[in-house]
Amino acid sequence: MGITWLLVPGGTCQYGDEGRPVEIGSLYWAATPVAHDDGRPLTGVNHEEAAAIAAQLGGRLPKSAEWEWMAAGPDRHTYPWGDRPWRPRLANLRDSALGGPAPVGQHPEGATPLGLLDVAGNVWEWTATTLMGDGAIIRGGSFASPPLYARCTFLNAAPAELRSRGIGFRVVREA
Repeated sequence: MGITWLLVPGGTCQYGDEGRPVEIGSLYWAATPVAHDDGRPLTGVNHEEAAAIAAQLGGRLPKSAEWEWMAAGPDRHTYPWGDRPWRPRLANLRDSALGGPAPVGQHPEGATPLGLLDVAGNVWEWTATTLMGDGAIIRGGSFASPPLYARCTFLNAAPAELRSRGIGFRVVREA
């Protein structure tokens, strides 16, 4: 599980649809979700397991606001690749006909301006942000998601104990 780290400078995230300002520090981000040796995202791990693997890899899970800052950037893009509508070559979403998680990095046209890949689609990503009732926020949508779920401000939640082939994770570490 070799990781390529990319620096995302900090700033003020206009978090969520309401644009609440949240200060975000500079972080090194894994360029892709954590993957198996075959290149496919590591899925089927619950929230606690994802956090433990992130720590073993020298980092942690990102907070939801940190994830949104990384995805939308200071220009507050609609999608990680910018403001253009989704097309199948940008991200592995429901209508791209792949039917499951693809190897990471297969949609370079959908990269963020800083080069992070698979931020939208392919697999949801666990975040460190937990909710009452033993849930956690997941971001980015998956291969089964409509394009709406790929929007940078869209968030979802899943039970922390859930193991799904549609949920993976990305690692961050302090800059």
